[in-house]
Amino acid sequence: MKSKSTSRRSFLSAGLLLPVVGATSRMGLASTGTGFFKSPEESIEKPSAPAKLEYRTLGKTGLKVTTLGFGCMITSDPSVIERAADIGVNYFDTARSYQHGNNERMVGAALGAKRKQTVLSTKTEATTKAGLVDELNTSLRELKTDYVDIWYLHSKDKIADVTDEMIEVQQLAKTQGKIRFAGVSTHTPQLLLPWMAQKDVFDVALTVYNFAMNTAMDQAIATAAKAGIGIVGMKVMAGGFKDIRPSDPLYSKMKKDGAMLAALKWVLSRPNIATTIPGMTDMDQLDENLQAMANPLSSGDEKILAAHLEKIAPIYCRMCGECDGACQKGLPIAGMMRILTYADGYRQFGLGRERFQQLAAEHRAVRCGDCDECTVQCPHGVRVSDRMARAQELFA
Repeated sequence: MKSKSTSRRSFLSAGLLLPVVGATSRMGLASTGTGFFKSPEESIEKPSAPAKLEYRTLGKTGLKVTTLGFGCMITSDPSVIERAADIGVNYFDTARSYQHGNNERMVGAALGAKRKQTVLSTKTEATTKAGLVDELNTSLRELKTDYVDIWYLHSKDKIADVTDEMIEVQQLAKTQGKIRFAGVSTHTPQLLLPWMAQKDVFDVALTVYNFAMNTAMDQAIATAAKAGIGIVGMKVMAGGFKDIRPSDPLYSKMKKDGAMLAALKWVLSRPNIATTIPGMTDMDQLDENLQAMANPLSSGDEKILAAHLEKIAPIYCRMCGECDGACQKGLPIAGMMRILTYADGYRQFGLGRERFQQLAAEHRAVRCGDCDECTVQCPHGVRVSDRMARAQELFA
């Protein structure tokens, strides 16, 4: 999230005792794709002090992780990752599919010698034994490491999506020392987490979780945590939506200063969440997110979130599952909502289009304007037909 003034930028740095190398253009440095250009006097090395870090234990793994982790999916500047590691953030998350494989390569290079001091996770979407083995070996090679701490079966939203063969490959990889712990990532924790707790073969769950979720999410997370499964929170900003385009009537009244930081603080206030992986693309976002560990959730933050939730209600999918099977054309509503969020919330149009093109051909061909009436009625007030039409307009 962008800082609004030099004084606020200075306050953030002073409050966290952050390294001076993280200052950006407002401090007289021009950001580039690979680093910073500094004036002669600014290029002199100055001592840096650590940020205020908070740690929790990641379930039965015993790993001590910073409550603020780093989601690398949309990061293209390795210096942001390097600086986070230098500060002491120790959980970094990537995936074989991110940026067509380039993300793992960048993360591996950015962590460099600090690899052994970090908890590194990656993910696979492979569905066959051969595919899983190949993807893991490729991930290790690209990340420049002999092992990953956590290897997730990625984006499993139905119990049937996790096969015995997948579990077998994970367990074999553990015995081979290629992974330390086995995990599953999911957008439907109310379904997957209780099942994972019963299976007793998983160590970590990466799950969507934010202030907009319902109590079923909390119950599922509590069940998994009680069974010793470490919980990592993703999608913690409830869709992002921090840079709103005034021309869009859906967003014209949605911008709220402080909402994204308040959202992160809300998740960190939940004791069952060990760490989080908000996406960060620049130094300012890293600096602001670090504040979540230094300053606990306040009553003022809760008021900000209540107002923000009311504003995003027409556009934000809470992934409750109530719309499953409701579309007369068979559209995967929640999945398409998530795809649209990449573009509208995180300003990652290319990623959204890529994921849209991965939908089944019959779903890509649907045009909601052809229906006389939408059969999907969201209990939380999302304007489903409008959102689907927008996704089709942007990506189809």
